[in-house]
Amino acid sequence: MSAAPRGHAESGLLDPDEPPAFAIVNARGAGSAILVCDHASNRIPRRLSTLGLAPEQLADHIGWDPGAAEVAQRLSAELDAPLVQSGYSRLVIDCNRPLDNAASIAEQSAGIQVPGNLGLSARARAARVEALFRPYHEAIDRLLDARSDRPSLLLSIHSFTPVLHGEQRPWPVGVSHWRDRRFAALLSKPLARRVDGIVGDNQPYPIEEAVDYTVPVHGEGRGLHAVMIEIRNDGLRETAQIGAWAERLAAAYREIEAEAVSLGRWRVDI
Repeated sequence: MSAAPRGHAESGLLDPDEPPAFAIVNARGAGSAILVCDHASNRIPRRLSTLGLAPEQLADHIGWDPGAAEVAQRLSAELDAPLVQSGYSRLVIDCNRPLDNAASIAEQSAGIQVPGNLGLSARARAARVEALFRPYHEAIDRLLDARSDRPSLLLSIHSFTPVLHGEQRPWPVGVSHWRDRRFAALLSKPLARRVDGIVGDNQPYPIEEAVDYTVPVHGEGRGLHAVMIEIRNDGLRETAQIGAWAERLAAAYREIEAEAVSLGRWRVDI
């Protein structure tokens, strides 16, 4: 695993001995898949303490996507795919939100107020952008630039809570797309044969340009077919479960890889 120290000196947010904004796993991976994990960590920069939250709140789904990084890392090995994963909590700044979205630096999440995000100055917000958001996305850009001469498919790995706002979410996994749904439709079919339940079609979250950043910008924004994979996190509590999900996803991907690669550049289906 490798990472660059970018973000420490520029913003003053991270101390020199703190981890960088992102890590790259299997940077030289030669497979067709490129993996990203926007909510891989619940770490808070030391200078921000705990954002006023209790440890159990930071460990819950509001702080990160539990299990997503472990699945992504195993999938990286299965598919020989490079992986870029974020290094800090989505509550510091959400790497999958446009900077003008209110949830970019959320003042509340799932009904829980985040005291350390209240009343931030423009300078404080900019420090988080420069230390965490920008280095993470620049790392993805560099990786994609280096692979621009070969077919690539982008998979963004997430997890979701089984219950949100009192509503049960029945899907064990969901595959979401933005405007071109062909890659998502291909991947969902073999995945459905490998799970106990219905694969969510743009569930539990659809991809929307005003809400999501990674797939619109690094996927279709570059002409790449891209999906967001959401795994229900009650199926990621044990090491064996995490391994099983990585194997399911890898097997489903391999089954449709050639056809997905042959799609070429994305298009909006009319």
